[in-house]
Amino acid sequence: MLQLIQYPHPTLRFASKPLARVDDQLRGMIDLMFQIMYEHRGVGLAANQVNLPLRLFVANPSGEKDSGQELVFLNPVIQKATGTIEAEEGCLSLPGLNGVVKRNKAVQVNAYSMDGKEINLKVEGFLARIIQHEVDHLDGVLFIDRMFDQGEILAEDLAGFEARFAKLRQEGQISTDEILAEQRQVWLDKYCG
Repeated sequence: MLQLIQYPHPTLRFASKPLARVDDQLRGMIDLMFQIMYEHRGVGLAANQVNLPLRLFVANPSGEKDSGQELVFLNPVIQKATGTIEAEEGCLSLPGLNGVVKRNKAVQVNAYSMDGKEINLKVEGFLARIIQHEVDHLDGVLFIDRMFDQGEILAEDLAGFEARFAKLRQEGQISTDEILAEQRQVWLDKYCG
């Protein structure tokens, strides 16, 4: 069962591995990722945010299940990026924390769809920001890493997340790093090998 994980869970810092295959189980996990994204009122969700070390993310800029377009990006790579713009961002893995992040205004992304067709899109605006945010996740980078001038503000908030994580791990509600590594390897062997 997939569930949303929060900072500072180690999987959020793991650089996801490219997929080599898609099967019904993966399709089901992607459906669950959309459900989790909508449940938490998000517009994008990377696989490592649900403890999967796979290079994929889902998005719907509307944030609404029955509107907008549901997008799935397998093995996404940003080929080209132009312009810069600053805007406020948040993250489902850091609930309640928002900050201004500088991103490229437009990006060209190359990926694959669920049926193996190549996706080559040039996008700008909000969808470009979502794509950059999610590709960062897949590379083990969080939006807080891009909030360069807001360190003092972040420190207190991040300390709260870290204390909560330590408590849950101590209570046995979050697996040890060794168990997480074993779980990660199972997924990598199945989908990336």
